[in-house]
Amino acid sequence: MIPVDLIIFDLDGTLIDSKKDIATAVNLTLTDMGVEPLKEHVIYGYVGEGVRQLLKQSVGVENRSRCDEALRIFRQHYLDHLLDTTRFHPGIDDVLAHYSDKSKAIVTNKQTAYTMAILEGLRVVDQFEMVIGIEGTQELKPHPAMILKAVEGFKVDRSKAVMIGDSVLDIQAAQAAGIKSCAVGYGMGVRKQLEESRPDFFCERPEDLKELFH
Repeated sequence: MIPVDLIIFDLDGTLIDSKKDIATAVNLTLTDMGVEPLKEHVIYGYVGEGVRQLLKQSVGVENRSRCDEALRIFRQHYLDHLLDTTRFHPGIDDVLAHYSDKSKAIVTNKQTAYTMAILEGLRVVDQFEMVIGIEGTQELKPHPAMILKAVEGFKVDRSKAVMIGDSVLDIQAAQAAGIKSCAVGYGMGVRKQLEESRPDFFCERPEDLKELFH
């Protein structure tokens, strides 16, 4: 075990399994636009780089000029469906309870409005002292800006902070910020790519996170 004062979590794929609700909102958006819906597994591969990039890839090259329209339509569909099936990954409740004495933050490429609606719906918003979404810095992961904002906000030494995420973007952002990184294998990330990003730690299951820090 290593000592940490601040645990920073990614959201989608790391804390919550939200991929089906995201795919539902994307396909409802495409249908409203008269665009052919996509297979869910295709949409899952687009998640992680923010909603604009998600929709840019989903609408296809021939509809790239309609991204603003897609964003407007998607917003309402996602707000209507973001808690249909989205839940914490099994074991995450125990992880948060285990680290109840640690400062905890969420750093996500998701829009803050969606993030807060999910946390409030799952009744866990009070478990995180800080939530930073794309509006916080205008720089998405793998840029380190959001992580650095969290570290500076808590006034902790970078050596005592860790970023936990299911994406290569999370690991790269942590490395760029000069803090420890922990990849998880149960999310939406590609295992080989995660391993090649050389995180400091790798956990197969949420419960394994409880064995890493003190």
